[in-house]
Amino acid sequence: MTWLLVMAGAAVGAPLRYLTDRFIQARHDTTFPWGTFTANMLGSLILGVLAGAVSAGDEQLRLLIGTGFCGALTTYSTFSYETLQLAGAGARLYALGNVVLTLTCGLGAYYAGNVAAQAIWA
Repeated sequence: MTWLLVMAGAAVGAPLRYLTDRFIQARHDTTFPWGTFTANMLGSLILGVLAGAVSAGDEQLRLLIGTGFCGALTTYSTFSYETLQLAGAGARLYALGNVVLTLTCGLGAYYAGNVAAQAIWA
């Protein structure tokens, strides 16, 4: 049963990740990977909300949304690939910016989602 929850969440998260990337990137004429950045921030925010809202005993919701959906929506591998592609193409400032923005904004999005959920559901 556990793996079905993870698969169900991932079946929604993976296509949403792809569509988010294409939607955002099509609107920016830059080499900076705004699509991947947006998907990662959205996933971090959702995971923060989930962590702040779900009680410690609701393992099924965590598996469905946290592991399945957010796991498929966010992507460390694409972030790594795009960062190294930027650096290799000579866009080192964009590569550095991608690392700094992704890490700081991702942690901030998680924290903001967590605090907001705790304020609402606590």
